[in-house]
Amino acid sequence: MHAIRLHAFGPAENLTYEEVPDPVPGPGQVRIAVAAAGVHLLDTALRKGEQGPLPDPTPLPTVPGREVAGTVESLGEGVDGRWLGRPVVVHLGFGPGGYAELVVADIDRVHEIPANLDAAQAVAMIGTGRTVMGILQFARPGPDEDSVLVVPAAAGGIGTLLVQYGKNAGATVIGLAGGPEKVALVAANGADLAVDYTLPDWPAEVRAHLGDRQATHVFDGVGGDTAREAVALLGPDGRHIVFGWAGEGIHDGGPYLVEGLSTEVLRLPMLEMAGGPDPIRTLELRSLTEAAAGRLVPALHRFPLAEAAAAHRALENRGTTGKVVLEP
Repeated sequence: MHAIRLHAFGPAENLTYEEVPDPVPGPGQVRIAVAAAGVHLLDTALRKGEQGPLPDPTPLPTVPGREVAGTVESLGEGVDGRWLGRPVVVHLGFGPGGYAELVVADIDRVHEIPANLDAAQAVAMIGTGRTVMGILQFARPGPDEDSVLVVPAAAGGIGTLLVQYGKNAGATVIGLAGGPEKVALVAANGADLAVDYTLPDWPAEVRAHLGDRQATHVFDGVGGDTAREAVALLGPDGRHIVFGWAGEGIHDGGPYLVEGLSTEVLRLPMLEMAGGPDPIRTLELRSLTEAAAGRLVPALHRFPLAEAAAAHRALENRGTTGKVVLEP
């Protein structure tokens, strides 16, 4: 099979498209012919040698990627034969291997893909959608509290889904994006106001739109000056929910705190608030269910598997919209 391998930490060019041995499923595992593999911003950090939330440093060489969807084409010992040929999606957790034509996964982590979703959509929901479900545990905005949501990076994978969720809940949604093309996508996604945060007067545009209202929530996956200005739009009981810091301004893994505001930082253990015997799987199921029902529709930015380096560069340079997906 072909896969993307990383032999040395460093720039995106270190990702190489190579022929490698086919993986063999062990007991309780299946082998999946991959139709789509998700690319996460965390992948770019790991590629550079940054450990991030992973418990151990990544051993080299490695095949990056932790989100895949495709068709079960081989079964390990003890796996029910009914899985053979099924379209499935899986988050591999801390284990890499997703940027490949074939992937082995534990059967107890696998989900069957709903009939009305394709592989790329399923990949978006198993990782990015799962995170959105986790974020929304902190705040489920709705019309009863006259919610006003501010979503920085609203053209990204998570931002796209948060805009949709907010509109479905009856909230007013302000979507921030960089540049006119992304702003147009945010507007088309249903935001009440789509604003270009690269323009110096964007907060004034938001205030003019809101009149005497103030923001009730800032869903912050960006950090830096954009998030600081967004937080300044919050009312006295506003909530600042941090789930990433792609920009500058948050250091040492902690948020910048604003006096008088509720600030929550989403971390992996907090995803376990979902409850049940397997909280992470609970969130994955919720995410796939929302997509299957058409309530959440992921935006996708597709690259061929062989162009994984280009996908990483585009993601790091904020040249992507929606969820970045590799397709063999």
